[in-house]
Amino acid sequence: MNGLIAGMEELVRRTVGPAVTIEVVGAAGLWTALVDSNQLENALLNLCINARDAMPEGGRITIETANKWLDLRAARERDLEPGQFLSLCVTDTGTGMTPEVIARAFDPFFTTKPLGEGTGLGLSMIYGFARQSGGQVRIYSEVGQGTTVCLYLPRHYGEADLGNAPRAEQGQTVLIVDDEPTVRMLATEVLEDLGYTAIEAADGAAGLKVLESDVRLDLLVTDVGLPGGMNGRQMADAGRVVRPGLKVLFITGYAENAVLGNGYLAPGMQVLTKPFVMESLAGRIKELIAGTDGA
Repeated sequence: MNGLIAGMEELVRRTVGPAVTIEVVGAAGLWTALVDSNQLENALLNLCINARDAMPEGGRITIETANKWLDLRAARERDLEPGQFLSLCVTDTGTGMTPEVIARAFDPFFTTKPLGEGTGLGLSMIYGFARQSGGQVRIYSEVGQGTTVCLYLPRHYGEADLGNAPRAEQGQTVLIVDDEPTVRMLATEVLEDLGYTAIEAADGAAGLKVLESDVRLDLLVTDVGLPGGMNGRQMADAGRVVRPGLKVLFITGYAENAVLGNGYLAPGMQVLTKPFVMESLAGRIKELIAGTDGA
């Protein structure tokens, strides 16, 4: 991560302009994280742009990395499992945020900027990226005192190359059903980058409507826990009535084995447990569509 920040420092300086001083404090012996480097770069740039916008008269941005051991209490405060994490924090000396603004900061399309000057998608995309990577993002701020936004990412043991993610064949279409808009946006972005056509739905009823239509579908990717009275398993089973050979990838983040029939899955169905990196998602999708899952 320190190398990635060093590679972006000049771009960040140019983007925030001469009125803002940039200070980078990279921890020695920093652990590695297994994340999509492009999304991490976008997250860092977005955080620095937000910090600049909070300092209309200029000021200082500090970009800091650290290794963090989160015990039970610290992990619970951040809605994470205890363990080892890398933190990437961006601090500004700007106007700060009220508790009300902090509470809504990660909502898609929420923005405090004037009309036409911000989409409100920056922080929600960062939140989606952090959660999809098995991490979290937190805001610490006081009005008039500035703001710190910290990204916590799980420590990774080993190496991976996200450039090796398998690409789609012509016309292959994936239906993504998840009630978190940021997760859908992120998954759609990755799938489209790999050449898939992605269709999104926010709940079981909307997903089933797509399944019952005559649109081409090579695979259903669905969260198990969905709102609205129909979970991902029920939707998939209903979808298989009209599409008997439908391939399904269930995303599960906690003890949802009972919903999945205590581990029993029909051929052509697989489970991917959160947290996962996008390369794993792309690999599973390719595997299921190609029928190399033993089904």
